[in-house]
Amino acid sequence: MLKSLYICLLLMVVNSFAQENEKQLKDNGKNETKPIEITEELIQQDTLQLIDHEDVAKMDSLWLAYLNNSPLNDDQPFVNPEEIPLDTLVNEVSTEVLKERLAHLDSQTPFNVAYNPSLESVINYYLKNRKETLANLMGKAAYYFPMFEEYLDKYNIPLEIKYLAIVESALRPRARSRAGASGLWQFMYYTGKQFNLEVNSYVDERHDPIRSTEAACQFLSSLYNTFGDWDLALAAYNSGPGNVNKAIRRSGGNKNYWNIRRYLPRETAGYLPAFYATYYILEYAEELGIYGTPIDTKRFETDTIVVKHQITFDQINKLLNTDNTLLEFLNPQYKLNVIPYVKGKNYTLRLPTHLIGKFVSNEEKIYAFAKAEDAKREKPLPKFTTEPERIVYRVRNGDYLGKIAQRYGVGISKIKQWNNLRSNNLRIGQRLIIYPKKFASNSTVNKSKNSTAVASTKGRKSTPKGSYTTYTVQKGDSLWIISKKFPKVSVDQLKDWNNIWSVKNLKPGTKLKIYKS
Repeated sequence: MLKSLYICLLLMVVNSFAQENEKQLKDNGKNETKPIEITEELIQQDTLQLIDHEDVAKMDSLWLAYLNNSPLNDDQPFVNPEEIPLDTLVNEVSTEVLKERLAHLDSQTPFNVAYNPSLESVINYYLKNRKETLANLMGKAAYYFPMFEEYLDKYNIPLEIKYLAIVESALRPRARSRAGASGLWQFMYYTGKQFNLEVNSYVDERHDPIRSTEAACQFLSSLYNTFGDWDLALAAYNSGPGNVNKAIRRSGGNKNYWNIRRYLPRETAGYLPAFYATYYILEYAEELGIYGTPIDTKRFETDTIVVKHQITFDQINKLLNTDNTLLEFLNPQYKLNVIPYVKGKNYTLRLPTHLIGKFVSNEEKIYAFAKAEDAKREKPLPKFTTEPERIVYRVRNGDYLGKIAQRYGVGISKIKQWNNLRSNNLRIGQRLIIYPKKFASNSTVNKSKNSTAVASTKGRKSTPKGSYTTYTVQKGDSLWIISKKFPKVSVDQLKDWNNIWSVKNLKPGTKLKIYKS
């Protein structure tokens, strides 16, 4: 009766909305909306007055009320923790009862859920030490499991694998292991890339519940196709197919998980028991006195919209009165709490349904506000964004890096960096790109049209005129030693006078000119 009433009310609102929508479409045909101009007044605003369409909001609330009263929401035993009877807080289960329940689970799943003393120990440990944690996980499971089951069914994978995400990440989308695996399903970087999970400075799709769940289904399907056994597929998901194959060989060819378990890596040896223990406890949660902690938002109470301009969580919080806790829970894939806009990509924002309605109704104003907020940011000074003046220098006889660097007031390492040089060796005629510190002043702007010619003449030192003596290089000589033999003669002068650009040219018997002036 209650459902019929909801449906009747919903049909009435839909009919009313359809008539209003038809009228709006006609009006929109006459008056197309124009993009909102980013004015100084808009830049100064800290928030906006947003409109909402009451008739559509009423439709949203009626539909959500119908979903909330659906029998599908009664599959989790949620109660107020304060109302839990004290005698249910400790509920020991005998080995015989455990065997009976495990046999029942085994009858309805392709997994080998057989009784094992190791499994019983794990179950008892969880019941003794992790009841509160499991209650919290049951609350999160109410949000994630319907979506998990949808994709598991799409790929024809046993629905029980939804419990694997609890073992992997405790249902924390941003969980990260010591080895670098990340997300609900704990993908390593390159494994995620293999299944098209994008990772960049803004986005990590390993944290995206939908994208990562589909990738996990694809990975698990490929592992099952390899091993033909779901227990072995899960073991391979944890430690890699290579380790499972080695364990099979070391066991003499056995392919039952429990028979190869002692040959698996230590973590994987405890992996399946943890999965089975979680599966058992959550399937029999009510009998074990475990009651889920309710969560504020159910997944069917949310919706997504593709963003059309970069927007930050802080900007959304200002406009929609949300907070980072909610936005990070619903949108864990955004690493910096920024939703980027990239042409050709569809980055989405997930919000509670009533806020999606408000966002859509005010979309142009919201993006204009985001642009105005961005306009407030400090901009780089022109001197840091203007392309520096550069020249192309042609190496001449007698040139060496130190000489060229000194001429243009730059470091040798910079010249090597600009030109990808691995050594100090130069060849005559070689072209070098140089960004001189004090080159293109107002008086020399016109010279940049012929930068090569400018570079070949600027700073050239003429050979001094007058008398000179000739020095013959001896074995063991260096330019520094020779300069000390002649007062007021420097190493650079010796290089300039004799066109020396490499110490390799300084060989015994070489004649050097030493000018007296």
